[in-house]
Amino acid sequence: MGMQDVIESKLRTSLAPASVRVEDESHLHQGHAGHRPGGESHFRIYIVAEAFRGKSRLERHRMINAALKSELNGGVHALAIHAAAPGEGS
Repeated sequence: MGMQDVIESKLRTSLAPASVRVEDESHLHQGHAGHRPGGESHFRIYIVAEAFRGKSRLERHRMINAALKSELNGGVHALAIHAAAPGEGS
């Protein structure tokens, strides 16, 4: 299972989102810090979850970072996060 699938699976398990999409953007970061041959280092996440209702942007990001702690400590260099509660614009 690739890192993109691992991230999506962990987010589904921990936050029960209405929708989640994970994009590997590693190819856009060639030559930048944290890029590795083969990619799987830079990701963009679009997620809508009831768990985010009433939470600030910072709290939402912290929830995602907590769910992905081992991935962030073990090879994922960067996450761009778009997190919303149902009915909000992301």
